[in-house]
Amino acid sequence: MQLQLDGRHALVCGASQGIGRASAIELAALGASVTVLARRAEALEALVRELPRTHAEQRHDFIVADAGDIDALRTQVETLVAAAPVQVLVNNSGGPPPGNVLDAHPDDFLAAWRQHLLANHTLAQAVVPGMRAAGWGRIVNVISTSVREPIPGIGVSNTTRGAVASWAKTLAGELAPFGITVNNVLPGATRTPRIEQIVAARAQKSGKPLAEVQQAMEAEVPMRRFAEPAEIAAAVAFLASPAAGYITGVSLPVDGGRLRSL
Repeated sequence: MQLQLDGRHALVCGASQGIGRASAIELAALGASVTVLARRAEALEALVRELPRTHAEQRHDFIVADAGDIDALRTQVETLVAAAPVQVLVNNSGGPPPGNVLDAHPDDFLAAWRQHLLANHTLAQAVVPGMRAAGWGRIVNVISTSVREPIPGIGVSNTTRGAVASWAKTLAGELAPFGITVNNVLPGATRTPRIEQIVAARAQKSGKPLAEVQQAMEAEVPMRRFAEPAEIAAAVAFLASPAAGYITGVSLPVDGGRLRSL
């Protein structure tokens, strides 16, 4: 099975921690040159120093950017692709704050759409011309199992993630004739700062201890544990690889069996 990405350039968003960081490491291990993007320069600098280098041609770098600032994001990524076209784009960003959907202010939805849907769209518009010229490309969106089954207590996130999934499915059909695939990875509960935020919000609402809330959440997963970021990154890397060339428009759950639907 052909998994190697030698000679490919990957742009990984939200790479300062969690799933984004693990995805950057995995893609670099497969031979890709990786540019990591997030808001924290220090974390990105440290990550670039740690990324695997499997051959002499690999070049790793970073971009400090805020996914919510669409205009600046577009300018920065267009500058990047002018110098080094991107063949693998991993769209990944932290989720909106927890809360019931009825309590959300309209501005909460607008901010989430900018950070997720509009940022993903902006990045795709910047990198797809180079992918079309190469006749090869991979776009992988890290979303959530909430696109299949809404998760209680994260109403804005559920709504936004669903929109991203529909956008990706539409884009997959448009780009398939050019050798470009578009797929989604749907992580279940994963050991990241995001899950810590959700556990804390549930504990505060219920008045229960953090450990008790986490144990209850883990009990909802057939594997009885949260995922590690590297386990989600493995799915991202597979969908980015040559081996996944005939897979497009899918939403792949990586959730330890939590989803009950087909």
